[in-house]
Amino acid sequence: MSVPESPRTFSATTTAAEVVDGVDLHGRRAVVTGASSGIGVETARALASAGADVTLAVRNTDAGDRVAARLAAELPPESGKLTVARLDLADRSTVAAFVADWQGPLHILVNNAGVMAPAEITRTPDGREQQFGVNHLGHFALTTGLHPALAAANGARIVSVSSTGHLFSPVVFDDLDYRFRPYDPWTSYGQSKTANILFAVAAAERWADDGITANALMPGNIADTNLARHMDMQQVAAFIASGELTLPPQKTVEQGAATSVLLAASPTVAGVTGRYFEDCAEAKPVTERAGSVGGVAPYALDRDNAARLWSVSEALVG
Repeated sequence: MSVPESPRTFSATTTAAEVVDGVDLHGRRAVVTGASSGIGVETARALASAGADVTLAVRNTDAGDRVAARLAAELPPESGKLTVARLDLADRSTVAAFVADWQGPLHILVNNAGVMAPAEITRTPDGREQQFGVNHLGHFALTTGLHPALAAANGARIVSVSSTGHLFSPVVFDDLDYRFRPYDPWTSYGQSKTANILFAVAAAERWADDGITANALMPGNIADTNLARHMDMQQVAAFIASGELTLPPQKTVEQGAATSVLLAASPTVAGVTGRYFEDCAEAKPVTERAGSVGGVAPYALDRDNAARLWSVSEALVG
């Protein structure tokens, strides 16, 4: 008599490759934004290794082509196909072009690209504060534009890469673009990462009848990534020394991509939607930032906040 196999468990040290071990994604199509560096590359690698055809949606297509060529050379022959497409989330025209060019169903959308804590305020071409404009509004326009393709997949998954940085700020609806408040790189980043979670909450509710699930996550503290390219590292060091910024233990890039891949592909979370994960598990709620290195703030899962953000975002992206 055979003993039933126990459910697989994952943890903070799990890698993306371990998550997809034994998972078959042949016949599935995936898009990973920001897949030319960091955890985006490893997310694309893991999904392709399981058989998914993966589109690397990137600002710099030359960099994307180099990554695709390297991954194709490293992956086994039975892996899915890799393609590269241009997508600049700050430029609404490239988002519209990407959506217009997409044909057929889309089974997995990993909204991974982002910008983190530029020292000085920067605005997108349409006047939005850059972090809110790129991290949230760009992905909002992309995902809502791809909604018909996601609905056609009959079981699509949306993965929204957020951060424990959401604990720095809720969405400040009365001043999204820092027209009245003094600009602060961390509250701005926090607002955009809260928006990433609220988007998943709203999409989960609005699109449930289409068979679409949507979840958000914190990938972890990953040193080897291009996300920090705009940051003032002296300011970061001072922020950490002051106790205002507390970081969880560092992860490798392969470990950092694991929670994204779990939500994108693992059968262990089939049907789960509208949640926030970290370390390959659903995060616990926290009631204050002081001393927290993880968890999820109640305002980031609030359905009223999510519905309000959706309405505001629709108005802003037209």
